[in-house]
Amino acid sequence: MILTIDFTDETNEVGAQHIELVEKLLQHAASVENIEPETEVSVTFVTNKAIQDINREYRGKDQPTDVISFALEELGEGEMEVTFEGMPRVLGDIIISTDRAKEQAEEYNHSFERELGFLAVHGFLHLLGYDHMEPEEEKVMFAKQDEILQTFGLGRD
Repeated sequence: MILTIDFTDETNEVGAQHIELVEKLLQHAASVENIEPETEVSVTFVTNKAIQDINREYRGKDQPTDVISFALEELGEGEMEVTFEGMPRVLGDIIISTDRAKEQAEEYNHSFERELGFLAVHGFLHLLGYDHMEPEEEKVMFAKQDEILQTFGLGRD
């Protein structure tokens, strides 16, 4: 195991099989990305209402979204990187709206598992510094996403 993942289900609707799927998929993604062992990440499952509140507060967008990541290693202006010898690397938090995941699975005509996996990987890559604001960045991030999902067995049919 590369990652230590702390799961929180604020919806009380996420089954053990879905948590296990996300756990295995993120371990796979960490392996593909050569993440050092004992790296920590948290995954929280929330409702559309909860993610809308977070989206409004942190991104200024008053609408639900599917996934939000808070990278703890992302440096703000004027901040310096601080590392503690012997302490595990903490990547940050991935927050997934299970409501949006269900809606999008239906919209894209694939399984809830595929959508949940996609959102987990998407959020994880954001924690690693990948982005999709510019076309070139998007190409790199989406290719990495597809590679991870395909090699795990959750690619597009």
